[in-house]
Amino acid sequence: MSLVTLSNVTVAHNANPVLRNVNFAISPGEIVTVVGPNGSGKSTLLRTIIGALRPSQGSLNKAADLRIGYVPQKLHIDPTLPLTVRRFLSLPVAVHDEAAKRALEQAGAGQLMQRQMTGLSGGQFQRVLLARALLCNPQLLILDEATQGLDQPGSAAFYQQIEKLRQELGCAILMVSHELHVVMAASDRVICLNGHICCEGAPEQVASAPEYRALFGSGTQGALALYRHEHTHSHDHSCGHDHAHDPQPAKETESQ
Repeated sequence: MSLVTLSNVTVAHNANPVLRNVNFAISPGEIVTVVGPNGSGKSTLLRTIIGALRPSQGSLNKAADLRIGYVPQKLHIDPTLPLTVRRFLSLPVAVHDEAAKRALEQAGAGQLMQRQMTGLSGGQFQRVLLARALLCNPQLLILDEATQGLDQPGSAAFYQQIEKLRQELGCAILMVSHELHVVMAASDRVICLNGHICCEGAPEQVASAPEYRALFGSGTQGALALYRHEHTHSHDHSCGHDHAHDPQPAKETESQ
């Protein structure tokens, strides 16, 4: 059973469609990456799934009592505000020390409990945001360009932590990013979005699809291949089908 299902969903801003006729579903334990150029509707898709936006047409169905953890692109904190990581994790709802410690350890930030938020590096800050998203023990973890501003090694380390979380917690992961060569390599399925779903499938299939190459250029496929060649950590596919080695071709879902 899918955690979230969108059927023929259209979302409009000021009567202008941003997403058109989108059909999408994500299953437990699946890692799905959404890629697309600026203005393609990636953040709109995430906000619709979270419930911040409502479809103009179509339907959105979620599993009963679905727990969603969300990691935003960025979060501004006043640099003059004295705020420790521990205190940040208890805003706006207090959490016990044990829960805060467990979430930080799951996010790879167990040593940061008493650090000031304003003194964290970019990578440390994003791991604390990830820890906050993990406090609800999510069934679906959503990341909206969560490594924006990090260098490539920092991004790769962050997404390796995400994949580890999938293995340990069994949660589904839906993420948006421009870092195609890093993110797509960890994905079971990739969706190429440009107002509608241009194509979707396993990473290698999407990287070679004409619709994807028209948006991002042919050079991105070489970057992806290089990363996969060096991608040595193991995948746990016990939660379901191994999409990364699915022989089915990428499918095209043009809007009407």
